[in-house]
Amino acid sequence: QLQLVESGGGLVQPGGSLRLSCAASGFTLNSYAIGWFRQSPGKEREGVSCISSSGGPTNYADSVKGRFTITRDNAKNTVYLQMNSLKPEDTAVYYCASPVLGPAKIQAMCNMMLWTYDSWGQGTQVTVSS
Repeated sequence: QLQLVESGGGLVQPGGSLRLSCAASGFTLNSYAIGWFRQSPGKEREGVSCISSSGGPTNYADSVKGRFTITRDNAKNTVYLQMNSLKPEDTAVYYCASPVLGPAKIQAMCNMMLWTYDSWGQGTQVTVSS
């Protein structure tokens, strides 16, 4: 069964760091792009970052550029989101997703168009507060 599982969320003070993990099971992650999205109460889900299947092209939302870094370890079937200099406005549930069922070009391409992603994890809560 195809599954994505996020972990690494928690409570951190402003300025702190967290590393989120997105582990895949039931399929080989190295054929697919991965996107990270987040959603806070009352707001729409928004794209945070993405990485292509090769690990080459990446992209970041303007709000996290210079603070977040996305990487992937295909040997471990896992994608990571390193989050530094966290701010209270980063508080949200973070989701990883993959366009597993899409056309080949979409499967491999880094993009933050939410509608192209069809396989989602259950989310992990990140709370930034003093």
